[in-house]
Amino acid sequence: MVYAPILSSAYRLMPVLVLFLFLVPTPARALSLEELAGPEAAAELRAGKTLSQVQLRNPSPTLSPRHGGALALVEGTLAELDSGIMAESLIFYKKPPSASRSGWSNAERVAIFNSTLAISSLEGIQYYSASRGAMRTFYEYSRVIDSPDTKQELADPYYPELPADLSFYARQRDLTFGDNIYEYRYRSGSDFFVFIQRNITALKIGIISAVGKDRLRSLVAVIDTGDGLLVYAVSLAKAAALPGLGNRIGSSFTNRAQAILGWFTTQADKAFAGLNQD
Repeated sequence: MVYAPILSSAYRLMPVLVLFLFLVPTPARALSLEELAGPEAAAELRAGKTLSQVQLRNPSPTLSPRHGGALALVEGTLAELDSGIMAESLIFYKKPPSASRSGWSNAERVAIFNSTLAISSLEGIQYYSASRGAMRTFYEYSRVIDSPDTKQELADPYYPELPADLSFYARQRDLTFGDNIYEYRYRSGSDFFVFIQRNITALKIGIISAVGKDRLRSLVAVIDTGDGLLVYAVSLAKAAALPGLGNRIGSSFTNRAQAILGWFTTQADKAFAGLNQD
């Protein structure tokens, strides 16, 4: 099965963003964590802290890394959706001692990228449910599929070299928003890659349609810093205008983003460990 780019009106800004990515100069070296996040935030991130921010009105990115290519995709996604809810999270992943320090090697870059294509590995991950005050399963089912219509399961994709642009569909069932179809789109550059999740079906809480079809974007940017990886997650949504629903969704997005960042850390650990065994 070939996973080819999917043409969609929801990505009408993407051609402009692709052109922008080509116009952004490729850094001669990996930008440091301090350059990407600022000295104060970098100190907190190096100490192991997760930075988070939720905005419910006229949102604007406050934690997004100072990286031209990644920031273009964040701002383009925000402009495209005209969202009312934004939940951002930022972590720093410290590379193991065996990893390259001058910037990730091609083998490391490919291994980490492919680890994020393993959609099936999201099955069973946990997040903290604020409403229940306990950990809860995020996705009880998560598989790549051939199309939203036939929904035939496919193996997780794998690429020996990073494609500049990649899209595929996934079917994911979680205990909050139910069984839904998403599109995943990946963009990559020499020192970063970004993947964006878009909802093909409406997300419901019980009988309430909380987020309409094509009204959610969840973006994760992974940026090499030399000694580590800066990982930025942001969820943007145009939610139903029901009292208190925005706060509930914003809180849920933050906790779920932290679960995704934890999943990424596990996947990156496996990727580096696999390289050490080769």
